[in-house]
Amino acid sequence: MSRRRFNSAYLLTLPALAGSALFMIYPILFAVWLSFHRWDMLSDTRRFVGAANYVRVFSNASFLQVLSNSCVYMALMTTLSVALALLLALWLNENSIVKNLAQSAVFTPHIVSMVSVGILWMWIMEPDIGLLNYILDLSGVQALLARFGQEKIMWLESEKSALFSLVFIGIWKSLGYNALILIAGLQSLPKEIYESARLDRAGRLRTLFRITIPLLSPSLFFLLIVNVTASFQVFDSVHVLTRGGPLNSSNMLVHWIYQTGFEFYRIGEASVGAVVLMLIAGGVTYANFKLLSRRVHYR
Repeated sequence: MSRRRFNSAYLLTLPALAGSALFMIYPILFAVWLSFHRWDMLSDTRRFVGAANYVRVFSNASFLQVLSNSCVYMALMTTLSVALALLLALWLNENSIVKNLAQSAVFTPHIVSMVSVGILWMWIMEPDIGLLNYILDLSGVQALLARFGQEKIMWLESEKSALFSLVFIGIWKSLGYNALILIAGLQSLPKEIYESARLDRAGRLRTLFRITIPLLSPSLFFLLIVNVTASFQVFDSVHVLTRGGPLNSSNMLVHWIYQTGFEFYRIGEASVGAVVLMLIAGGVTYANFKLLSRRVHYR
């Protein structure tokens, strides 16, 4: 390649590089800079306080609880969503009218806005008139729980169940997308390998763990990274359904950043949360690449 063509190639990438610098690199650097300053957004004064914001944030018990909530949500969401999506994809991996309709039905929640989904689930999980408790009452589960002193399940209004209710709703919404990615991966697998496995009289479980999952590992690895990142960035379901309550039991890191910055006007502390979020999400993603990328089999 001549030097002129080499320079032209760099010149053509300048718009993309400029966009990345403006909308990605600059906000990250600005957030790091703000994390060392005290600013309330109401004045132009940004006072340098060093590491005081970090000390204040990490000595705050509510922030530590938010970190714990975010990690629990990420672990449950990623593990259960991908595992259930794999089972669903294995079941739906057939070209029939019923299975095609089922694929469409399962994928539909993914394209519905979280605000609409949140309003729907607020009614479903309402303790007195909600559909979920009504079904439990009809099935006799509610009577069984009453024997142990549990009158009714307060899905979104109890410290014990609010976080797990958000996990359940998140899995329900993301399941269709995850399953669709895995169905596409399953349909791209070579049929000859399965024919050879049948000739060798390999059972279904052995075929699944020795052939299907290893060949499907690129799709599984992609979903792992996507779900980990999305779990740490969850905001809308928390804001619509629980606002982080009750008693901070369902609050997540991004929602805490929003509350601290735009409700309490402590931008420096909110920026600390943003830096922590970036480091955790980046660290977990890097660890996944480092530990699992060698186990991914690209054909």
